[in-house]
Amino acid sequence: MPLSEQTYLQLVREDPESKWELHCGQLWSKSEQPMSWEHSDAYGELGFLLRSQLRRSEFILHWNAGYLRRSETQYYIPDLIAVPATMADRLFAREGLTEIYREPLPLVVEVWSLSTGRLDISEKLPEYQRRGDREIWLVHPYNRTLTTWVRRDDGRYTETVHRGGIVRPAAFPDVAIDLDAFFDAVRRHPSS
Repeated sequence: MPLSEQTYLQLVREDPESKWELHCGQLWSKSEQPMSWEHSDAYGELGFLLRSQLRRSEFILHWNAGYLRRSETQYYIPDLIAVPATMADRLFAREGLTEIYREPLPLVVEVWSLSTGRLDISEKLPEYQRRGDREIWLVHPYNRTLTTWVRRDDGRYTETVHRGGIVRPAAFPDVAIDLDAFFDAVRRHPSS
C-alpha cells in the first residue's frame, strides 16, 4: 500500500538524516545506498565549478538536499540543484521549513552511481522532465560523459551527450564548464 504524502512528509521532518525519497508511494532511503568515490567527487567538483561562477545573490546551490515533488507519491533528492535566490526567499521565508520544491528548477543534476544508476535513469530523470525542470544533467564519471536535457518552449526536451569541450548550462549562459578538465579532476581513485 502506498504511503500517504502526509505520512511521508512527517517522516522526512522527523528523520532528515535518512534522506527519504518516495518512489511511487514506496519509501527509499538515499542515505542507505553506498555511493562510490567517483560519485561523490563528481557532484562535489561540479558544485564547486558552478558555485565559483554563479553569484550567490542570484542562485543557491545545494548538494544532496532538497525534495523535488513530482506528485503526492513521488519526491526525489537530486545530487545537485540550482535554486534562484528569489525562489528561495519566497519559499523559505520562515525558519525551519522543509526544503521542498513543487515548481521547476533551472538545473537539476544526477551523477551516475553503481548503486543508484538504474533508478536515476529509469525513474528520476523522466520525472524531472514531467516536473518541467529547465535543464537536467546526468554526469557519468566512468564513461566521462555528460548527458543534458534542455526544455524547449513546446515543453519537450532536447537531449545532448557531451564527451568533452565547454558546456554552458541553458539557464546560466555565462557559466562555462570545461568537461575535459572536470573529468580529469574527478579521479577514479584517490591516488591517481
